[in-house]
Amino acid sequence: MDEPQRLLLLLAKTESHGGNGSETQTGTLTPVICVDKAPEELTDFRSLVAEADQVTRDWDLILVTSLSGTADNPPTSEQAEPHLHKMTNDVLSGQDLSRYVIFDRNENLVFIHPRDGIWTV
Repeated sequence: MDEPQRLLLLLAKTESHGGNGSETQTGTLTPVICVDKAPEELTDFRSLVAEADQVTRDWDLILVTSLSGTADNPPTSEQAEPHLHKMTNDVLSGQDLSRYVIFDRNENLVFIHPRDGIWTV
């Protein structure tokens, strides 16, 4: 049975530490803002970027996950709050981010591999 979802979004700023001449880069991630949204509140990626930019343009990546509801009831913003805190803590502490779908501003998928407290793309 499909349960109603709430989307959890974290905008993050990257600080590059250079690369090795390929598409791989290393650096650090810093959380900028978190927000939860009902899926019907989002129309497309471009609109999401525009909405985020109204708050701040100081972000490079968006991490996305979802939270399931129960018994046909979607989760509330209050229920999403501890999960948003976990997302923030995962970024700050260099945890494995493979549980999140990560996009850059142009809707390109980004794969992040933790290594010694820095990220590689």
